[in-house]
Formats: sequence, structure tokens, C-alpha cells
Amino acid sequence: MTPSHSWSRTRRETLTLLTALGTLAGAALTGAAPAGAATGTGTRTGTGTSIASGVVYRQYDLRAGAGVTRVHVLAVDLTDTRVRLGLLYPGKVASRAPLSQQATAQKAVAGINGDFYNITEAQHPGVVATGASVGPAIANGKVLKAAVPTGQRFGPQLPPGTDTDDVLGVSGDGRARLDSLALTGTVTTLGRRLPLRGLNQYALAENSIGAYTSDWGGVSRARATCGTDTDRAAPCATRTYEVTVKRGRVVSGSAGPGSGAIAAGVTVLVGREAGAQRLRTLAVGQRVSVRYDLTAASRRAYRFALGGYPVLTGGKPLPGLDTRTSAVRTAAGIANGGQRVLLFAVDGAPAYRRGLTIAEVAATLKSLGATEGFSLDGGGSSTLVTRAPGAARVSVRNHPSDGAERAVPNGIGVFTR
Repeated sequence: MTPSHSWSRTRRETLTLLTALGTLAGAALTGAAPAGAATGTGTRTGTGTSIASGVVYRQYDLRAGAGVTRVHVLAVDLTDTRVRLGLLYPGKVASRAPLSQQATAQKAVAGINGDFYNITEAQHPGVVATGASVGPAIANGKVLKAAVPTGQRFGPQLPPGTDTDDVLGVSGDGRARLDSLALTGTVTTLGRRLPLRGLNQYALAENSIGAYTSDWGGVSRARATCGTDTDRAAPCATRTYEVTVKRGRVVSGSAGPGSGAIAAGVTVLVGREAGAQRLRTLAVGQRVSVRYDLTAASRRAYRFALGGYPVLTGGKPLPGLDTRTSAVRTAAGIANGGQRVLLFAVDGAPAYRRGLTIAEVAATLKSLGATEGFSLDGGGSSTLVTRAPGAARVSVRNHPSDGAERAVPNGIGVFTR
């Protein structure tokens, strides 16, 4: 199916479904674009703008419960062998940059912002907010990080039955999927195996040990020992310990988490409470082996994955989705058995920023043909970018609600050959 035919079909589906949905207060598409709206560049089709082979961009107005809002959608055809999805990020886990900067640097033709993240530490004076994302992340098949405990996440309340291990990713067969990625890992020394329960995370579970590598960056690791498994704002742990492992041997220990760049081939182990006590038993020169991986609930291997939370599975909205709070949103939908992906962002211009509820996001993704939907960070983070053919940089298509792009930790990039 060609992109233009796909958009014709999904536009008819949108009109039919959204008109029928009473929960959307008689939602319907409106044809007129307001003054000052972003305009498309690239090859025009009858129903959208072709950004590249297999990638079509469209914007339209949607009358939702809180009023008219504008949405921006990228349809990505993964059956086109010239197109792939990948992780946009600034090169380190604990780092942020505007999405347009990330996409331009990685030569993406389009993208949207990604996971929720550690945006502030007002409740822990003196502790630096890391900017690191909440959920797991995989880039080009490489595991970058695991998920923080669910009680330590930033973002709106999760739907029942979901947690921070949930991801959207592209598996080895080239299909997009929703899945769950759990950390499996060990610290082995003197015949003992200690469980590893963190990897490049801004928060560790109570009584645990986490590993930090060169992928983390130079930001302080102190935030990792703050809060509890159920209360993000709880005080920082008083019993902590950090061990540095180089070439399989302990080279140093410290009473508290440190900061600064971690060299390639070096692993820093951070422990809190009982985990700190275990690390204190390691002596300088002692041999230590650190192993870890992210294991999918489906047992599939992923080329790319990032966190967020499901809102639509098997063509049905998850029970318990919020129907009251309207806001600027970012989301992604999966259609055609994972062969087609819809990247979706609500416009943040003053005329539209009342936005959508999470329930409306799920319904809209379904109306566009998605059977699975995944909510990403919204509000001032919501950003959708595209690059015109031959252009050196991407352009922001929506109006970020902060008035300018917000620095974010990651996103979903669209790449072409």
C-alpha cells in the first residue's frame, strides 16, 4: 500500500470513528488551518507531505473534549527497506538536548521526543537532576540503561497493570512492538553472585547495587540513592558505597556516589543500604565480574527501544485511562502488525494547548489504524521534527508549549538510506 493510499484510508477511519465516539464529545476533524500554523516542505501528496520514501507527514485539527486542538502525525512504512527507526539521544544517558539538535546530529529525516525523565530534584536540595530517562533504552542493538523503580518515575499516573519496564521498540525482524524489558545482571566475586538491579539509572531500588558505565556521562550519581521504591521524594539513603572496577579488578572504593566521566572499560558500582554493605566487603585488587542484559518478556532481541507506557493494546484502549486531564501529548501508534508506525504530537500553540486526555490519545491512535499505542513525554517536551529533502537540518513542525524547544533525553528517530 502506498503512503498516499494509506493516508486516504486512515483519514476516512478517523472521520468515522471520531464522529462515533461519545467520549470525545462529538469529536470531528476540521478542515481549516489556523493562521501561523507550520507549513510543510517536501513532495506533496494528495493527503500529506512526503518527507522521504516511506515517510509521510500530516497535520490536522481535531475537535476534542476540551476544544479544537491541532495534531501532527508522521506515518512510517517499515516495509520500505530504506526506512528504519532508531533512538535519538545526545550520546550519554544523563544528558539532554533539543530534539532538533539530536536529529540533525544523527542525520535523521524526522522524529519525535521520547521518554519521561528526571527533570527536577526540588525535594532533594543539593542533589543534581540528571536528565536521565525513566525507562529502558537500546540504541543500535546496544543496551544503554534499565528502568528506574516504578515509584521513582516522573510523569502522569500509569494505567493499571503497566510499569517502567514497558517499552516501544523495533525487534530483529524489523517490526515495531510493545514489550517489557527487565534487567538481568550479576556482580560475581570470590565465587559469590550478587544481584545487579540497576544500569545507568537515576534511581536505584532500595538495598540494591547498580552499575554505571561510560554511557552514563559525567553527571553525579548521587541521585541514584535518593527516594524509595514507593516515594520518589523520600530522603536520600544515609548508607551508601561506591566501588570502581577496571579490567576486572576493584581499583577504589568510596563512602558515597561520585561524579565525572567514566572511562571506557570501567564500571562503577553504586550500592545503597544492604547493597552498600555488600560492596564494602570488596577489597582493592579483588577480581570482580559484572554482567548484565535487558530481557524482553517476549524473549525477542531489540535493535531499538525506549520507555513510556501503553495506552492501546490489541486494538483496545487500556482500562483506567484518564478521561479528565487534557494536555499537550506525544505518542506513537503501531499498525499493520508492526509494519507501520504513527508518530503523533499535539501542537502546543496557545490556541491548541488544551490538548487531549490520555483516553483521547488512545482513541485517536486507534482511529488512525493503530492496534497498539504508547504514550511518551508531553507538555513542554512535545516536539515533532522533519527535514526537507536536501536540507542540512531538521525543522520543528509543532509549536512547543514552552515557546521554544525543551532539552530532552531521547526520542524516536526516523532514518533513511
